[in-house]
Amino acid sequence: MIIIDSILDIVDDYENYIIDQWGVMHDGLSGFKHAIDTINLLEKKNKNLFIVSNSSKRKRSSEEKLPKLGFNKQCFVNVMTSGEMIWQTLKKKYPDKNNKKKCFHIFDKSKEDGLLFRDGLDFSFVEDLNDADFILACTPFEGMQPVDYIPSLDKALNKNLIMYCANPDFETVEKNNDENIFCMGAIAEIYKNMGGDVVIQGKPEKDIYIESTKSIKLDKSKTIAIGDSIFHDIKGANNFSIDSVLVKSGIHRDIDSIKILCKNHQISPTYLINYFSI
Repeated sequence: MIIIDSILDIVDDYENYIIDQWGVMHDGLSGFKHAIDTINLLEKKNKNLFIVSNSSKRKRSSEEKLPKLGFNKQCFVNVMTSGEMIWQTLKKKYPDKNNKKKCFHIFDKSKEDGLLFRDGLDFSFVEDLNDADFILACTPFEGMQPVDYIPSLDKALNKNLIMYCANPDFETVEKNNDENIFCMGAIAEIYKNMGGDVVIQGKPEKDIYIESTKSIKLDKSKTIAIGDSIFHDIKGANNFSIDSVLVKSGIHRDIDSIKILCKNHQISPTYLINYFSI
């Protein structure tokens, strides 16, 4: 793991940049000025820029939000989210309008309009888990902690329900909050450890990298991923056999903890940087 001060230190070594959003480019409300400047510089140098995000939102929603965060969406070859990957999977798997499957949908109504995710999906949504054929997990219910899900997960396990997890992240950063916030991936991980069947197509799985970069002939030796999660961005880059930069200003901020986690879990970032900056 090589410590670098600036993306300029490696800019001539790579042509393709796969970039995470939360904690790297923005905090959910506004883009970081250093990240905006870095994106603009990479675009001027004719680099191929991709956003690969574990957001539960659809691809179009994430693209439309970029200008509001201060980024020019024309800078990016493609924007892909784990939510989009799961939406496409569900659309293909349950196409029968005449024999609709029943879905138990987990999402936080106070933070996002989860109803938008349902547009175009041909199945019924139920309020009672006992009536469900499968679970769609987007964002945690408002006011609930991971332990609160155990009774529902027990019930789901007894019914052999598949959980489609639209956001595989375990945690994220939030503006004006010193503590990391748990994401749906933490609940999916609990369910998986209980013996539940979980479908994930975001980071660290290779599917989302393949899908996001399929429009170009990708030279992996000239490709690097940039993110703030050891278990998703860096492990995903390892799985996809590309180099990576761990951004230390997001989820993992203590260098000693980073070294321990990487060693214990056999996950190897190529570089470490304080901020996604130039």
